Amino acid sequence: MTDAAIETAELAKRYGKLTALAGLTMSIPRGDIFGFLGPNGAGKTTAVKLLLGLARPTSGDASLLGAPLRDAALHREARRRVGYLPELFRYQGWLTAREVLGVHADLIGLPRHEWDGEISRVTTVAGIAERANDRVATYSKGMQQRLGLATALLGRPELVMLDEPTSALDPVGRHDVREIIRGLKSDGYTVFLNSHLLSEVEQVCDRVAIVDKGRVLASGTFAELLAGDTVRLRLTGLDGADLSSFGTADREGDWLTIRGISAERIPDLVAELVRLGGRVHAVQPMHESLEDRFLSLLREQ
Repeated sequence: MTDAAIETAELAKRYGKLTALAGLTMSIPRGDIFGFLGPNGAGKTTAVKLLLGLARPTSGDASLLGAPLRDAALHREARRRVGYLPELFRYQGWLTAREVLGVHADLIGLPRHEWDGEISRVTTVAGIAERANDRVATYSKGMQQRLGLATALLGRPELVMLDEPTSALDPVGRHDVREIIRGLKSDGYTVFLNSHLLSEVEQVCDRVAIVDKGRVLASGTFAELLAGDTVRLRLTGLDGADLSSFGTADREGDWLTIRGISAERIPDLVAELVRLGGRVHAVQPMHESLEDRFLSLLREQ
């Protein structure tokens, strides 16, 4: 294992006959906003629980901030440097935001004389400083999400893990949380963003891993994931041709889709199809989106 923020090697978790995570392998550099993207039930939350020591792996290995999962003492110390916002959380409505943060400051062992300064800092970052003395019961969902972010930032963690941080928010709330996440990168945090929302990942992340059924299907920067363009052609009179030299081919009826092809090679593709005896009725070049790539990988899986 290297000194990446997070690294996993064939990490797996099974509950009886149910496989929740099947051989997850990935590496997340420090200082990145990393998107962990997949459909519901893909194993994303299970991976988070394993990394945080909330569940034990069936097999495989992982490291968190350079501390191997198999070394309980080192991993426990590493977890002290991690801020975590779970997908489902609820704070006591009768407490003020400042009181909630005080409880968590105590839980993480923050010295009492640092509480006021640290609580002021995280409420400012999360945009709730003006309402820090209001009871949580008066907060909207967006404000409660901001409070959750503030809680995750207590103690200046090196790594912040966010599990579906915008799934229950309206468009304004999602925008506000995205702005906070971008600010975290500017302040030097490493952010692990677990989400099934492609638009969220695409707007804030430096790198992304697309996961399904507990395995990484593809990972890298967006430039790497979306390398090349896509072209759709309506084609008749030709079946079974090997077009792998042009890109990844997918045939649906009369429509042929080639992904990963450069725009300069599209005329060569058309010429090759005609040479092989096909009739090309339409050519539609387009740039592949993250959604296209995501759905394509799931279909292949």
